[in-house]
Amino acid sequence: MTIQQLFLALRARPGVFGLVLAITVLTTLVVSLLLPKTYVATVSLLLDSKDEQTLSTVNMLAPVLQQAQQAAYMQTQVDIIKSHKVVNKVVRELQLAESPEAREAFQSETGGAGSYEDWVADRLLKWLTVDTTQSSVVQISYKSSDAQFATRVANAFAKAYIDTTLELRVEPTQRTAVWFDEQLKGLRATLEAAQAKLTDYQREKKIVSTDERTDVENARLGELSTQVVLAQSQASEAESRERMARRLIEAGTTPDRLPEVLSNPLIQRLTSEAALAEARLQHLSADLGSNHPQLQRQRAEYRALRAQADNEIRKITAGLANAARQARQHEAQLRSALADQRARVLQLKEYRNEIGVFNRDVETAQRAYDSAMQRFVVSKVESGANRTNVAVLDPAVEPSLPARPKIPLNLALSVIMGTMIGLAIVFFMEQFDRRVRSFDDLARVDVPLLAQLNAWQPSHGLLGRAGNRGWALPAPGQG
Repeated sequence: MTIQQLFLALRARPGVFGLVLAITVLTTLVVSLLLPKTYVATVSLLLDSKDEQTLSTVNMLAPVLQQAQQAAYMQTQVDIIKSHKVVNKVVRELQLAESPEAREAFQSETGGAGSYEDWVADRLLKWLTVDTTQSSVVQISYKSSDAQFATRVANAFAKAYIDTTLELRVEPTQRTAVWFDEQLKGLRATLEAAQAKLTDYQREKKIVSTDERTDVENARLGELSTQVVLAQSQASEAESRERMARRLIEAGTTPDRLPEVLSNPLIQRLTSEAALAEARLQHLSADLGSNHPQLQRQRAEYRALRAQADNEIRKITAGLANAARQARQHEAQLRSALADQRARVLQLKEYRNEIGVFNRDVETAQRAYDSAMQRFVVSKVESGANRTNVAVLDPAVEPSLPARPKIPLNLALSVIMGTMIGLAIVFFMEQFDRRVRSFDDLARVDVPLLAQLNAWQPSHGLLGRAGNRGWALPAPGQG
């Protein structure tokens, strides 16, 4: 059947088509009015992926989540909203488990097997819908035949989710803070023990500052080393003079010809005075007798000068040996002091190494204590957080119109469905009761066409009043 034939069939059977369409629309309207009304209450939540209340460096270094992480984060929040932890809070908040009707339904459905609270939670989840968008907004929708109840449940889910989010943040940080508090006690004891060991060791060795004392002792060691070198040089020089004097005397040189004697100003003066006294004595001996008082005085003066000079020469000769001996003793003393100082410096280095070990123990314990204290402070601050990164963007309001059934939509669909059913019925009726409605119908059955008449339209209404002009064919000889 072509479109034209179907159109002609509809023109021939408008009552059938209209009746089917009317029945379909009326049936849909009646059913829609009889169906129970379903109301949907929706609350919108804004989830900020950036956590402003945490002191963690992760949030400071990566304030914005990547797209994949954002999607995973949003899906995690959806799972939290649908968790029994949140649903049970809603059940307790609205006291749904205390309903006698709910208990009877639980007994009839499960026979008392299983958890009643979980059964109530599952019933709530059955009508709960959580939708996410490309943004950070989550919509929680709840369906119910009671508009007020749907609104209460949607808002209760939002509140329970916010409370659960806060608990999920605060409870671990509180446990962490308690754990760090316990650890701090042990770390504090370790630090105090390390500090006590260091203090006791310094008190035992009478060391206040190892660096200052090391500098002083090293300076003293350097000074003694210089003095030892100088004393060694002086001792060598004194021994050399003493050996030279001894060799000259052994070789027959008189002591007064020794270089040390000749270079002595006192001996030079005494020798010069003795030579003058000897010259005067010889002069007086030629003029005076041997017993002359003046000659005797001159002789006594000469002998006194000579004795004094000889005494000084003996002192110088003996002084060479004494100087060599004293130089050797002084060198030995300095060497002994140098050895003692070197031992003291080495001992001080050992003390310093031991103190360094104690200091490292103290520093290690201090770092561990400071790190734990920092983590404890962070956990303590985060455990005291009183808000989350979730905010209610649009609270659920009581819907004034039901979400289902949607009568305008159902009527529109019924018109479409009624039209299709009406067309189908007209089509089948036409197939079982075919009529000639066009020239094409005659052509299909090979019936010859005698003539084609236009549609007859009376000019004056009734056929009797039209006269000859009302006939379908004009009179012979006219027109």
